[in-house]
Amino acid sequence: MQTFRFDLCELPEETKGLRAEVRAFLDEELKDIPAVTRAQTWMGFDADFSAKMGARGWIGMRWPKQYGGHERSAFDRYVVLEEMLAAGAPVGAHWIGDRQSGPLLLRFGTEEQRQLILPKVARGECFLCIGMSEPDSGSDLAATRTKAEKVEGGYRVNGTKLWTSNAHKAHYMIALFRTDPEKKHDGLTQFLVDLKSPGIAIRPIKDLAGNSHFNEVVFEDAFVPDGMLVGSEGTGWAQVSAELAFERSGPERYLSSYLLMKELVRELQKRGGAEGAREVGRLVAHLVTLRQMSLSVAGMLDKGENPALEASVVKDLGTGFEQDMPVKAHELIGAEPTLGTGSDFTQVLAYLTQTVPSFSLRGGTREILRGIIARGLGLR
Repeated sequence: MQTFRFDLCELPEETKGLRAEVRAFLDEELKDIPAVTRAQTWMGFDADFSAKMGARGWIGMRWPKQYGGHERSAFDRYVVLEEMLAAGAPVGAHWIGDRQSGPLLLRFGTEEQRQLILPKVARGECFLCIGMSEPDSGSDLAATRTKAEKVEGGYRVNGTKLWTSNAHKAHYMIALFRTDPEKKHDGLTQFLVDLKSPGIAIRPIKDLAGNSHFNEVVFEDAFVPDGMLVGSEGTGWAQVSAELAFERSGPERYLSSYLLMKELVRELQKRGGAEGAREVGRLVAHLVTLRQMSLSVAGMLDKGENPALEASVVKDLGTGFEQDMPVKAHELIGAEPTLGTGSDFTQVLAYLTQTVPSFSLRGGTREILRGIIARGLGLR
């Protein structure tokens, strides 16, 4: 029976200089940004900030130089990402392109697609979104119904994608469409879609915190040229499975609530005494363990391996940790969450209380992930 593989992995000594450089950059760039804004971090969309990151070579760090990348290690990228999330930097604009759509195009895209997209993403000038989930199907991607029918010169697309983060601000979408209604998994194909094409309507959806980063994207006889097909017709399922390993294993899977943890410690320090010390110690122990698991996955990715099973475990456990944070913070402090008024602690608590329910949806629901894990272990 297959088992989990989480080899002990440490960051190389040479990453220390990079970490110091990133921290100095963030100290300057974020010095006037309030805590509640920082708490939005990888949902925060700031094109100017992304351009500054691109200018420093911190987007597309692992990509070949011929596509605007910098051919650095997975550990270098990990350090940059960890510092950005821990500080609460607004990385949402370039996030998808850097994390998964760029690597997907490097592996499965055509040379024309790479040259069109990747250099602009690396400069922080081009933003992508992911068209996977649909109404009534959720994380069951095999239930995709949006159809791409072959026509002269390309495909005619009809259907709806849902919960598409930042589609209203993105330039392109990597979308999963059904090209063969007679086949379940083998009937799916990925496309690179220009979101300014006729026949595409994007409708923002407000979340509990009042933000509109989710979207409904409706295709009505939208045309996608042949040259925008990613990979081969019918290989979309395998490509999506490989892509999701990038999405499920990074530090964003345990640092999304980190700003609240920092504010919780500050609040407890104000009160003095040992109140809450045991619970904070437990949270820190969980955080360190998740970080080590995530680093192990980064090490496997650096070797060119595909740790899909381990990535799913990191995502499932990390989500639980992130969603537990507001509950524990409220139990320890007892303060009422207040958005828009009050202390940094109560505002960050309010924001995350309203947004953490979505954390177990993005990247695959807990049920889907545990099904993947059970299958990988030979239990189903």
